[in-house]
Amino acid sequence: MAMNFEQARQNMVENQVRPWEVLDARVLDVLGRVRREEFVAPEHRQLAFADVCLPLGHGEVMMKPVLEGRLLQALELTPEDRVLEVGTGSGFFTACLAGLAGQVVSVDIHADFTHTAAQRLTAAGVGNVTLDTGDAVIGWSPTGQFDVVVLTGAVAHLPERMLAWLKPNGRLLVIRGQSPAQQVVLMTQEGAGRYREEVLLETDLPYLVHAEPPRQFVF
Repeated sequence: MAMNFEQARQNMVENQVRPWEVLDARVLDVLGRVRREEFVAPEHRQLAFADVCLPLGHGEVMMKPVLEGRLLQALELTPEDRVLEVGTGSGFFTACLAGLAGQVVSVDIHADFTHTAAQRLTAAGVGNVTLDTGDAVIGWSPTGQFDVVVLTGAVAHLPERMLAWLKPNGRLLVIRGQSPAQQVVLMTQEGAGRYREEVLLETDLPYLVHAEPPRQFVF
């Protein structure tokens, strides 16, 4: 029997995301509009709305819907915001950001992710996203500054260079710390090099390339 994707999408929003304290109407709306099944590999379409991380290749995963909802809500995006996403992945979270913000720049170190995400975003009619391929942890830098920077993979420690990408009063969302108890942290610039930090929840995601913890040698 063919899967009813519209029913599955509605169930995801109402029975998974909303009970996880995601109550922002705009966030729930964008999760209900963007066709998540179109952003996963064909062999995973039947699991597109499941409460699991889906493999993307290169050791990366697509976040669970509940986590995506919590992150989108925490960012409090407006149509005036310019957003930088580090880690394009499947392109689904990119599409959600684009549905809530004015402009999105998304970078991924894996060229095949960038290429596939571009095709999916075009097919979905998303036109306010610019994609790039590069290593944002140690090499690539964006043009200009952003109201919001969001890292969709974990880092052992936030690269300090990324703080310079924020506009005054900008917000940076990072998944930081040691697996399996990483923290989702929202950092808000307060001027004069000061940042207010709010720990939102714990999770466990693969690290961005070159952002892993140092290897521990056991004798």
